[in-house]
Amino acid sequence: MATKISHTYDDHFVVWFEADAIRTTLSDSGDVVDSWLDKIYRIHLRRLNRLVVGLDVEWHPCTYRGDVQPVAVLQICVGHRCLIFQILHADYIPESLFGFLADDRFTFVGVGVHDDAAKLRLDHGLEVGRAVDLRSLAANTLKQPALGTAGLQALVSEVMGVKMEKPQHVRRSAWDARNLSSDQLMYACADAFASFEFCNKFVMHSRMRFELPYFLQHKLEAIPCCAHV
Repeated sequence: MATKISHTYDDHFVVWFEADAIRTTLSDSGDVVDSWLDKIYRIHLRRLNRLVVGLDVEWHPCTYRGDVQPVAVLQICVGHRCLIFQILHADYIPESLFGFLADDRFTFVGVGVHDDAAKLRLDHGLEVGRAVDLRSLAANTLKQPALGTAGLQALVSEVMGVKMEKPQHVRRSAWDARNLSSDQLMYACADAFASFEFCNKFVMHSRMRFELPYFLQHKLEAIPCCAHV
């Protein structure tokens, strides 16, 4: 998991995942989200048609049968830039976020990403245009059906050779808190970055690229030169 976190200024942090430094923005401000997305568009202007985005969500753990909690935190990662949006406490959800998530030029990746997309739609009216579940991608490409039900930890270990920590006390913590802890910040950032990086490394190193879905293979062909910005 992330091994270190350093505060830079305001709600901007540097979170370390192994040797990777991830510039992380934590906010409940729609204006900050708008600015962050604008920067992503500008940085990746020439490769928007093949942009890959790590996506994850968190919510307060359900405490009884039938308890339904809304998405409290949305994590988006592109390269070494991560946005942690406390959407439950947001002053507003910017139109730019609706447009970004719905843009079918982008491929949103994660474990259980279709379920996350459905919850975002139900809880906040956000539509995810194109999503790829890393479990299915790995299971189908590597011909290992067991990976189809694996968690992010197992996938990262299998493909990246990285031991990723996902402490239960953090996973089941109060994600609806207005002030997230350092452990929550590292956990949230690590999940989104690991999803992005898994997809990046998986496609780069797979010996069976020809078996990837065509649209994903095409989108990721030149990822190494654009991923780590």
